[in-house]
Amino acid sequence: MDYKYIEQLVERYFQCQTTLQEEQILRSFFAQSPEEVPGQLRRYAPLFAALTPDEPALGDDFDERILALTEEAAPVVKARTVSIAERLRPLLRAAAVVAVVLALGQAMDLSMRSAQPQNDDINYAAYHDTYEDPAVAFDQVEDALELLSDGYSRARTADSIISVMAVQGDSTQVE
Repeated sequence: MDYKYIEQLVERYFQCQTTLQEEQILRSFFAQSPEEVPGQLRRYAPLFAALTPDEPALGDDFDERILALTEEAAPVVKARTVSIAERLRPLLRAAAVVAVVLALGQAMDLSMRSAQPQNDDINYAAYHDTYEDPAVAFDQVEDALELLSDGYSRARTADSIISVMAVQGDSTQVE
């Protein structure tokens, strides 16, 4: 017997190109006994056998059984109040750990600093004034600050001239 038509219908079925009548033909073909179905098409028999509406999927008492199961298995939820202290306990623990780590770090830093000898740049024991008269010292400091101010003013003037020349596009050098 030639089963080309059935093979073509199976191919079209898997490509979603069959009509309802052609699917009914496939269901009725695969509903026959397994010995009558050829070997190359037997692998499709369970698929089409599952699609046949021979057996009702649900019994008459299905609704009653489901309702009985849902009524019996109603879970009882016990609510419990959680205080603010219980909610904040993990946060407080983390803050305590951070505080302990910082305290240990500060203690280590303090102990390391006290263990090192302190070297000051100025030897205060050997320090002595170079000026006997405060007026002379004041004049010397005033002269030094005036020199510093003059140098700053000249540098600022030169920078402003260079920036003006750069804006104008003049490439001559400033002395």
